[in-house]
Amino acid sequence: MFSSRFRWSFEPNRLSRALEEKRRRGESILDLTQSNPTQAGLAYPNEILEAFADERLLRYEPTPAGLREAREAVARYYERRGIAVQPDRILLTASTSEGYAYLFKLLTDPGDHVLIPHPSYPLFEFLAAMESIEVRPYPLVYHGGWSMDLDALSMAITPKTRAIVLVNPNNPTGSYLKRHELQELLRLCAAHQLALISDEVFSDYAFGPDLERVATLAGVTQGLAFSMGGLSKAAGLPQMKLGWIVSAGEEQMRRRALERLEWIADTYLSVGTPVQAAAARLLGAGESLQEQIRLRACGNLRQLRESMEGSSATVLAVEGGWYAILQMPRVRSEEDWTLELLERWNVLVQPGFFYDFDSEAFLVLSLLTAEAPFAHGLNRLRELLNCA
Repeated sequence: MFSSRFRWSFEPNRLSRALEEKRRRGESILDLTQSNPTQAGLAYPNEILEAFADERLLRYEPTPAGLREAREAVARYYERRGIAVQPDRILLTASTSEGYAYLFKLLTDPGDHVLIPHPSYPLFEFLAAMESIEVRPYPLVYHGGWSMDLDALSMAITPKTRAIVLVNPNNPTGSYLKRHELQELLRLCAAHQLALISDEVFSDYAFGPDLERVATLAGVTQGLAFSMGGLSKAAGLPQMKLGWIVSAGEEQMRRRALERLEWIADTYLSVGTPVQAAAARLLGAGESLQEQIRLRACGNLRQLRESMEGSSATVLAVEGGWYAILQMPRVRSEEDWTLELLERWNVLVQPGFFYDFDSEAFLVLSLLTAEAPFAHGLNRLRELLNCA
């Protein structure tokens, strides 16, 4: 009766079951996985509420690419970052997940492939399956810092490959695309007629400057590339459901792509008028949220490094984003580390296999977590390491 797309188990994993039981008993959990900025103790300005006191919210104008004023607000967001993006190159979506769905519809046929990074956020396989396509991984490797394994990526390309997906900076490694990597990607895309899809939702959260870093593909003039962002991270407003796709590359190619993207968007018309009308003020208000998040993430990262100094765990290098990776001693599995932390110490972290790490043993912690529970959780984690 149901589609064959649903090929995953619906059974909760051991960590989810243990967490559910803890919460059922009313136990207090130190959650070091917090990813929702609206629940992270940040100060949201009143301007966000005031942005919706606008009579334009009562008028419906079904514009497939999104209201012009909203696209102009996104263009100004890029302008503040030193990047010129014309509003006509922008198409609005309800989220980056919807953006992926649109781009997969645009670029692929059933049975085609897209290349995705490993490790990375565990979303692509689900989104690809909904479009009846497959994902093929290419590795990010760590040697004191993260980089793309370009040889492995090249070997992963087949006649069925249609696009290469980047997460820039990556979640959870926090690694940015570098200039030499982009040049090689553009060469590969030209040789194999591939598009680049760059998820840049965390790009505002760098921990420091780097002249070799590529912050966005919105300025690419070769081939065909798409940059995605949204209010979820740019303004700390995941509930507002507004994302965008910026088309880049060779002009004729991107114009053809946008024509087709607008046709797809016209089929769904999913972006709400209220958030589009409020977009300019929300993006403006989001700058104060960004600063709070950067300060929180930098402070927690500093605390993590200090807490783990002299221990048997290693904090891996991270360039930006909201997450940090802790490499644990391989005396037990990631699942065992996370379960003992939760069951014995009431500390919740994520195991590396949630993000498709290809070896043991890694834990992923959210730097968005409020400072006090983060520090308390780190103390318990250090106690566990001392006992191991």
